[in-house]
Amino acid sequence: MARRYDSRTTIFSPEGRLFQVEYAMEAISHAGTVLAVLSKEGIAMAAEKKVTGKLLDLSLAPGGEGMGGEGTEAWMGGGGEKIFLLNNNILAGLAGITSDANSLVNFARNSAQKHLFTYDEDIPVEMLVQRLCDMKQGYTQFGGLRPFGVALLYMGWDPIYGFQLYQSDPSGNYSGWKATCIGSNHSSASSLLKQDYKEDLTLEEAKSLCLKVMSKTMDSTKLSSEKLEFATMTLHPQTKQPLSKIYRPSELDGLLRDLELGGTKEDLIGAMEGTGGGGAVGNVAIST
Repeated sequence: MARRYDSRTTIFSPEGRLFQVEYAMEAISHAGTVLAVLSKEGIAMAAEKKVTGKLLDLSLAPGGEGMGGEGTEAWMGGGGEKIFLLNNNILAGLAGITSDANSLVNFARNSAQKHLFTYDEDIPVEMLVQRLCDMKQGYTQFGGLRPFGVALLYMGWDPIYGFQLYQSDPSGNYSGWKATCIGSNHSSASSLLKQDYKEDLTLEEAKSLCLKVMSKTMDSTKLSSEKLEFATMTLHPQTKQPLSKIYRPSELDGLLRDLELGGTKEDLIGAMEGTGGGGAVGNVAIST
């Protein structure tokens, strides 16, 4: 029955379903996990990325070898393949088709800069999310177009509502969350977040919760910067303005060691002194 109604995004099935939109959501469920946790002091986001091979030239990858940074350095260093800075006060994590996401990221950045140029202030978080979702909804309603095969998590701050966390899907729907997850294993991750989330979390506790849930839902027993990207949104202690931070690989590895979720220094020394030969040394060099 589905085959008679899934050739166009503008055709409803007798059950009232748009199959192409559902197929786009199915593509997201096979992507790397992205989760975020809201706290009273800020927001933490973790994203699972594809494991990079030692033959990959990281200088040509998004963000390059100097990926990450805090504040203006986050713009200069850039993000990786999963977490992007949309504006000074908004970060986004994506799950799905990366090429589709690049188009949405560029649209969001242009919208944020137009608002800044017109009103001389950062765009409110929900306003940017709504503009992006209006665009995505249009791609489900007009002929000759297909839905964007990507879901996004947005975390940001504005003077109206403070810290905010939103999730959007290919249909153009969006909603606010205290903690949420998209991508593969999102069901098990959501269950863990429901169990462990508390209203009065500090930022450090939110960071710990993010990474601990990731460690339980990912296939790897040991996490590292090879497999993860991590970012936070806080307020600057002096200026009280939003401060975004995309963690550099060395910073993320240090955080994982502090939480005992990644390789310790002893593990790294053992790996380099072992009999694994050049392969072990190459992997260690990339992860640190």
